[in-house]
Amino acid sequence: MSYDVFARYYDELTANIDYPALAQYYSDIISRSGGTKGILLDLACGTGSLSVLLSAMGYDVIGVDGSTEMLDAAMSKPHEGIQYLCQDMTELDMFGTIDAAVCALDSLNHLGSTDDLRRVFERVSLFLESGGVFVFDVNTPYKHEHVLADSTFVYETENVFCVWENEYAGDGVTDITLDFFEQREDGAYDRCSDYFSETAWSREEIERLLKEAGFELCGCYEYPTFAEPSEHSEKLTFAVKMIESKNKEA
Repeated sequence: MSYDVFARYYDELTANIDYPALAQYYSDIISRSGGTKGILLDLACGTGSLSVLLSAMGYDVIGVDGSTEMLDAAMSKPHEGIQYLCQDMTELDMFGTIDAAVCALDSLNHLGSTDDLRRVFERVSLFLESGGVFVFDVNTPYKHEHVLADSTFVYETENVFCVWENEYAGDGVTDITLDFFEQREDGAYDRCSDYFSETAWSREEIERLLKEAGFELCGCYEYPTFAEPSEHSEKLTFAVKMIESKNKEA
């Protein structure tokens, strides 16, 4: 998958996200689940917007992302006290243990297979202290089939015009094409594209994989609330706790 061009305009195209509210939501879930404000992994941290806010709230943040372009954007923001690492989620390798972990904005949906999701859960569990809390949100199969589906979305900012096209491939998989049109000084436009897929899993499948990785479920909510999900929920938030530390070589 590629995020080369997407990284340049990510913050502009996600300007509608209320990051302060999101940071507070995640912090409240960590506290509600028995977690503490220690070392926190921001997995798939992207351009670091959430990392910066969680750091300001008192967490010792380590941001991890597989895109150097995303991390370049993160490093361009104030990041004193935040450590950024370029790593694939499925090959997560920390220098030591962590007290909490978050993975926001349906980043886990970008994994290509159930085996990849299993591997991420196993890697997080390896470094998470006993009693540590892992919080993440994911798009649901319902959203993929009925909302994203074969839809097209258009975004226009001061610097770019973006056409977002989805193609539902079945079995929870949606293929996504982003076409960016950048205006040159002469008024003409250059076109460039990024391509990736999202995969959605059932709540039951996710909970099974979490249990296998050594996690205990603290709660599953309709994002971004603490309400019980329904069959039409578009996004779920999971909060799990590490039952027994697995601090050993994988």
